[in-house]
Amino acid sequence: MERIQEVTPSRWPAWFNAIGLLIVSFFAIAALSLRAPPGAEIVAVAFPPWWSTQEIFAAAVSANAAIVRITAIPSILVVQPDSHDGLTRLRESGVWLTIDPRAIAACLTK
Repeated sequence: MERIQEVTPSRWPAWFNAIGLLIVSFFAIAALSLRAPPGAEIVAVAFPPWWSTQEIFAAAVSANAAIVRITAIPSILVVQPDSHDGLTRLRESGVWLTIDPRAIAACLTK
C-alpha cells in the first residue's frame, strides 16, 4: 500500500505576495514622482503628523524658510527655503519629506 503524503498549506495565500509588491511599488513610484527637484525655490514640506501647528510653524521659521501657504493637512506647508542650505536646514528642523508643490496642489489646497 502506498503512503499518501499530506500537502501542508502555506502560511498565507499566494496573492499576498502580489498585493505586497503592488503596495511597495506604489509608494516607491509616488516617492520618486513627488520628490522636489534639487534647487527648487518653493517646496512643500511634511512634518510629523503629531506635531502641533505651533511646533510646525516654529520649525519652519527656525530654518529661515518663508511660509508661502498652508494646506488642508496641517502638517504640510508650502515654503520658500533659505537660498543657502535651505533644504538641509529644513531637514534638520524635523521635515520628513520635501515634495514638489505643483504635484500636490490639486489635492491639498485649502
